[in-house]
Amino acid sequence: MHRFADKVVLVTGASRGIGRAIAEAYLEEGAKVALLARTLPELESLADAWNRDRRRALALECDVTSRESVESALSELRASWGTLDIVVNNAGISGRTPIDEDALELWQKILDVNLTGSYLVSRAALELMTSGGGRIINMSSVLGRFGVPGYAAYCASKHGILGFTRALALELAPRGITVNAICPGWVETDMADKGIRETAEVLGITADEFRDQAIAGVPLKRFLDPKEIASLTLYLSSDEASAITGQTYNMCGGQIMN
Repeated sequence: MHRFADKVVLVTGASRGIGRAIAEAYLEEGAKVALLARTLPELESLADAWNRDRRRALALECDVTSRESVESALSELRASWGTLDIVVNNAGISGRTPIDEDALELWQKILDVNLTGSYLVSRAALELMTSGGGRIINMSSVLGRFGVPGYAAYCASKHGILGFTRALALELAPRGITVNAICPGWVETDMADKGIRETAEVLGITADEFRDQAIAGVPLKRFLDPKEIASLTLYLSSDEASAITGQTYNMCGGQIMN
């Protein structure tokens, strides 16, 4: 199947993890994909693998916290393909910001990447999106649904994504552009590994012990594969989901029920 043949897609944080899985899923279904991240060599390697027959992957170095960097990347996308159909705001970072520690710099960085970055990319991307049929998918987290001690900045940013999604969905509905969000739970990514190590250290246990605790808190008793998040992303940006907007989908193995 090539549901997205000739569609132009932009994915932030595309160099690894969930973002890479999403980008590859669109490419497999015929889309042309702009790959955005700060690590250009990884993007170029991914793009080269998909550009053997024709140019369908475009590697663009971009810092989503910088308006100038975002606009530069979108300008290059415009020069290459001229239009844009789907935006996936996936770029994100995490980190501990306990309230009794001076973590203001990290607090601001997390909000800048996770929340303000989604705003900057969406705003610039809309200049290339025609009315009717456009899609914006924002990546939140189960931590956009509940809180975790010591991760106030990450939780605040991911809760903010849900509010941003709902407001933007109403604002763009007259243009026929839908906006939805996904809340992944534990996914097999480098970010998850980092979170496991951080939390294990705070609890005074091994990373493997905390991972077992994390799995025990998921009713399906497993972490998700990034490809599962990609599948939901593609559905929400497909023609079949044209009547869905302003919604948030939990994909967490039932984790939020606990």
